[in-house]
Amino acid sequence: MSIRVHNVSRRFGATTALEPLSLDIAAGEMVGLLGPSGSGKTTLLRIIAGLETPDSGTIHFGDRDVTRVHVRKRRVGFVFQHYALFHHMSVFENVAFGLRARPAAERPDNDEIKRRVRHLLERVKLDSMAERLPAQLSGGQQQRVALARALAVEPEVLLLDEPFGALDTRVRVELRRWLRHLHEEFGFTSVFVTHDQEEALELSDRVVVMSDGRIEQVEAPATLYRSPANRFVFSFLGETNRFEGEFHHGRLVNGEAWISVDARPGAADEVLMRPHELVVTTEPDEMAHLPARVDAISPVGSDVRLELSAEWMRHPWQVSLAHHEHERLGLERGSHCWLRPTRLHRFERS
Repeated sequence: MSIRVHNVSRRFGATTALEPLSLDIAAGEMVGLLGPSGSGKTTLLRIIAGLETPDSGTIHFGDRDVTRVHVRKRRVGFVFQHYALFHHMSVFENVAFGLRARPAAERPDNDEIKRRVRHLLERVKLDSMAERLPAQLSGGQQQRVALARALAVEPEVLLLDEPFGALDTRVRVELRRWLRHLHEEFGFTSVFVTHDQEEALELSDRVVVMSDGRIEQVEAPATLYRSPANRFVFSFLGETNRFEGEFHHGRLVNGEAWISVDARPGAADEVLMRPHELVVTTEPDEMAHLPARVDAISPVGSDVRLELSAEWMRHPWQVSLAHHEHERLGLERGSHCWLRPTRLHRFERS
């Protein structure tokens, strides 16, 4: 089921939650709404669900205008951040609840309800826990129950509000992979809200980056990370090292530090770099003179993360090195080094 959001806006008193915005989501697509708190992503999700009414604009599911259609008639499955399970009901009855709550004319018979629920519990690997209460499950298991309950009513659209926000890192990673596999198996259209960049980039077919009630950019994860539309998108999608200075003879200069750049019209007096876009050297480079001191060294998975400081830095910089490169350089806390950018990102002044 495709979703079309056209010119939708929402205000709460004097506060604008959503500026007029439009978004098209293809049938079977998984789209992540990514942004900081207050960006409007949850308001947009709730408007798609029918839990909020827009002040302007329309929502279409396929060819059907659902802007004023009650949430119960939209065939939407909704998963809340804190699961919203019924604690006095078993896992089985939680999953069956949406089916049993249907009007009599639309309600499956008991045998069909049992069949659907058992099938879903098998798919989410909870069939052996059907009679347990939610309090007897882990957080990850409770989230799987919430997802099974949303899927039991065979929704045309699955909506998830920070679905893994209350879980620890390891469980979040496992459930992200599981949800992606489930999405591909069932083929439903999914929209989820998150403030976790890694989650959005890993799960989504496309990511919608939002700020201040506006859509900043909509792209596939790889394109979004490689070609951010503006400084906000670049900064929000990961660690950012910022070099500010003044243009002099083909260089951006800050005290003793400088980087060779082209001073094109309209360019901001700063360049941005990711941690992996910097090479650590033992001497200055003809393209850059960026002296720094190593303040912290942290092995993180396949990389070594360095935290660097210098008088010309407003904030400490982060650099990622391969383990063998770190060993070759022999860096320790307090070591002095130089940095050479492999890529610079520049955005027009806003």
